[in-house]
Amino acid sequence: MANLKEIRNRIASVSSTMQITSAMKMVSAAKLKKAQDAITTLRPYADKQTELLQNLSASLDGDVGSDYTNQREVKKVLLVAISSNRGLAGAFNSNIVKGCNALIEESYKNTQVDFITLGKKAGDVIVKDHTVIESNTEIFDDLTFDNNAIIAENLMNLFTEGTYDKIVLVYNKFKNAATQIITTEQFLPIVSVSNSEEKTVTADYIFEPSKEKIVEELIPKSLKMQLFKALRDSSASEHGARMTAMHKATDNATELRDELNLQYNKARQASITNEILEIVGGAEALAG
Repeated sequence: MANLKEIRNRIASVSSTMQITSAMKMVSAAKLKKAQDAITTLRPYADKQTELLQNLSASLDGDVGSDYTNQREVKKVLLVAISSNRGLAGAFNSNIVKGCNALIEESYKNTQVDFITLGKKAGDVIVKDHTVIESNTEIFDDLTFDNNAIIAENLMNLFTEGTYDKIVLVYNKFKNAATQIITTEQFLPIVSVSNSEEKTVTADYIFEPSKEKIVEELIPKSLKMQLFKALRDSSASEHGARMTAMHKATDNATELRDELNLQYNKARQASITNEILEIVGGAEALAG
């Protein structure tokens, strides 16, 4: 059995770890509330914008927006892997890497695939096996629509210039604090309304200046909003995953500390018993 000093050191170490994980859990819980409010208020706007674009597109016969809807033979694919800059979030980041690898294996096995990574953790792993043309770790330090728009414009340029034939987002979609869903979402080319599984009802609008002009303006804004929603989803998912992971870590540390306390008390009791027996034995020897 381990000596008392060793057990005391282990108890102190586990208690210190438990304090850290408990503090991290509370910090993540506070950040989660803000991030969850942000994504839940953003989704209705983003969904309505997509619905409006589909309604407008359904009533057009021309090639409006063809720069972004142009379906080409897929020879080069760009995957945008969205992770986090920090760890200690359970399987949050590793699931992104697994999702990207599964996507390549299932859909793009014989296609050139490059990456843009948003977030440090997944990028550190992906760069070992794949080509990463850009890595952005600053976006989550100041997650605003303007900063997001710069990245979205870069992605749009890479597609319209013909550098890549398809661009796909891979991120964690927020469901609740304990559940994050790995989501693969086509960014470009835009899926036409006729190919969309969603049923749209064309509304009777009055257009000024024209349908074509409105769609030309709406498509870039819709793409920027799509990326922003993915980043907001990932941010909320990160805090939820970290809060859950730290909650489990705190529970495990508490359980381990209790076991060590029990072990310490048993060892201390055995030590006291041995000392009493030694004293009694010594006294009997002197008396004899």
